[in-house]
Parts: sequence; C-alpha cells; structure tokens
Amino acid sequence: MSNILESELLPITADLSAKNRLSIGGCDVRDLVQRYGSPLYIYDEATLRGMCRDFVDSFTNLYPRTQIEYSSKAFANPSISKIIDEEGLSMDVVTGGELAVAIAADFPPERLNFHGNNKGREELTEAVRYGIGNITVDSFAEIDLLSEVAEELGVRQNIMLRLSPSIDPHTHLLTTTGILDSKFGFSIETGDAEIAIEKAIAKPSLNTEGLHFHLGSPIFELEPYSEAIDYVLEFASRMRKKFGLELKKFSPGGGFAVGYVTNTLPPAMGEYASEIVTAIRSACDRYGLDEPELIVEPGRAIVGRSGVAVYTVGGIKTIPEVRTYVSVDGGMGDNIRPALYESEYAVVPVDRPLAERNHTVTVAGKFCESGDVLARDVDLPEPETGELLALPASGAYCLMMASNYNMQTRPAVVLVNQGTSRLIRRRETYKDLLASSIDFD
Repeated sequence: MSNILESELLPITADLSAKNRLSIGGCDVRDLVQRYGSPLYIYDEATLRGMCRDFVDSFTNLYPRTQIEYSSKAFANPSISKIIDEEGLSMDVVTGGELAVAIAADFPPERLNFHGNNKGREELTEAVRYGIGNITVDSFAEIDLLSEVAEELGVRQNIMLRLSPSIDPHTHLLTTTGILDSKFGFSIETGDAEIAIEKAIAKPSLNTEGLHFHLGSPIFELEPYSEAIDYVLEFASRMRKKFGLELKKFSPGGGFAVGYVTNTLPPAMGEYASEIVTAIRSACDRYGLDEPELIVEPGRAIVGRSGVAVYTVGGIKTIPEVRTYVSVDGGMGDNIRPALYESEYAVVPVDRPLAERNHTVTVAGKFCESGDVLARDVDLPEPETGELLALPASGAYCLMMASNYNMQTRPAVVLVNQGTSRLIRRRETYKDLLASSIDFD
C-alpha cells in the first residue's frame, strides 16, 4: 500500500493536516478526537454528497426515469436524512424507528418506501398516516394487514411486491437474500409470487404498482443483476397476461459494494448502471413490456466510504512467533461486522499515515469475547499505546448494528465539511444505559 490517502477507501477529502496527521473534511482527526472523545465516528459531508450525485448521474444518464432511494438501514440519522433529501434522493426504511428518524428530519413522505418482512400494524398505521409513497409488501399476512389499515384510514396505498428470484449473488451467506431459502420475498419458483400478485391486485385499498427484488450485499459481480432482471421481467410479462399486472415501477434493489481493503475494490458505479439498464431494456423488448420507472436502492454504497471509525490504542500484547495484539477502546460493540460476517478493514495510523508499515498486528477490541477482532494480520508501523487508529469505510451498518454489550456506551458521531465539524449524535452516558431500567425496591 504505497499511499493510503490515494486509495479508494478513505473519504474523498482525506489528506495530511498541517501537522502531517490524517485529516478528513479539512479537520485534523486527532484534534477531533481531543474535542469529541474516543472512539469516534467521523462522516465526511463532501463524500456523502458526492456518492449521491454519482448514483444519480450514473443511472439517469442511461435511464432518465430512475429514482435513487437511499436505504437508511445503512445509517439512519436526521442530519444524514436531510442531506439525502437535499440531494433529491428518495429513502427507504425497514422499521417504525427508521420511519421516526425520517419524520424527525421532515423527509417528504411521497419519497419514502417502507421495506421489511414482518411489519406490525402500528408501524403500517404510522406509515400510511404519514402519507408514505410506497410500501414494499413481503408476506401474505402483510397483504391482508395493510389492506385493513389502508381501508380503515380511507387510503388507497401504493405498494410493490418483493419477489425472490432464487439467484445467488455470491456474497456472504448471512447477507444473501435473493435465493430460494430466504425469509425475504415471495418465491417465483414455488408459485407464491403468482398467488401474491393475484391477491394484492384484488384488494381495493391497495394499488399494486410494481415488483422488487434484492439479491444481497455486498455484490462485487455484475452478472447476477442481469440474470435476475431477465427472470423477474419474464415473470412480470406472464402476470400481465394472466392478471393484468401493469408494471409501472421496478426495483432490482441495491447491494452495491464498496471497498474495504485495497485489494478488493468494486466495479465503478457506471458499470453497475450499465449492466442493470441494459438488462432492463433488453428484457422489456424481449417480453413486450413498457419500460417502467427504475428504483435503485443503495445504502452501503452511498454512506460507507464517507464514514471513518477512530480508536485509541491501549494494551499491546506480543506472543513471539504467533501474533501481536493491539487492543483499542472500541470493537464489536460499535462494529460487529468482522465478528459476524468475517469482514475485513484497512487500518490507518492517524498520527503517521504514511509511515513505513513493518509490523504485522491484529487490532482487537475491548469486549469480553475472543472473536472481538476488528482487523486481523494488518501491516502497521510499530504500534504505540495512546496512538489513534482509523478504520476507513466504516460509514455503513457499523453504528446501526451497534450494541451496549458489556454495558459499553456507544460512540459519538460528527459530521465534517470544509474545516468545520458538528456533533450529529452525542456519546452515550452511563445514565443513558440505566434510563430504561426499573427499580423494584
């Protein structure tokens, strides 16, 4: 790794500060930690906006009737939602809590989509009352439940149906969602998708506008998209003839990859767009369908690169001829992805980002689990207690999957832009941890 600052892992504003330390958004990272504490998550506004625009341009230049829809499960925060709104993107949510974040940010309801495989009555009622633009239905029970809710509220709710195309995107087993053996979607293969379409179209309070599928994440290959698109659109053609399904909207989901380590980088966004758009146009022409509005649902690829996690080194343990463990003040409580998915991360020494990396170490967390490892066998300068280590590409899912395991408080989050920083989520306190406990004495 000749120069980590020139890689595609860090935010686009990553540079050296006046003190030759890592800076992001014009802010010296050590100065940020001294002000806001450690661990710290730093989000770069320029990178976030740049990724939004890259998606919009890459798809609309090829297929003008495209709506980019940010999957807020990657990182739901009112300040981030406002930026997504300002960039003209739509947004999807998967729980009532994520919907509450969108509402807190005054996100336009007509540009919201509610996903999820087991939405409750209360969640659906909140969504319909807010005037949500679309709900992606994921089960037979939900067709009936949403129909009841919409009828009670006097609304004809726009919906899409989530299908399972039984196609393997060759990603991690736990993040693969488009195969037959998945809790998500109506299977085309088993006949459930056909039954769902017939049932949904028959509901007067539901307006079935389109079809959706999601293969999984992160997807580094292009072929699974075109294969699934052809399969689903051929099915849509048959459903039009059989039940009168008018495919006004179509979504091949998201799953677009980001770079976590320098030797595994994803295709360019334009390559994803070209593959998807070509497949849609070819299938529509082949099966006699009008070209629908395209909805693309990136989450990780919008926000992943913009976020960086920063930790402080504590204990260092060297086992001769075996391994050197460098322990930091965070870990699986704020980023469970390495433990859960065997995810890999690059590591950047904040105070000396360009120094020679002549020591192989494993960066371990502080939690009481042997599996609490953030980065295994990475090359760094000789580690020092008190130094700061940054993990690029930490903007997606880390904080959303965070926990208070070992009663550890979750870190603060700051947004940086052009030399300024502002807190968008404060660090938790012990008082926060105890707030939900009930004293029976």
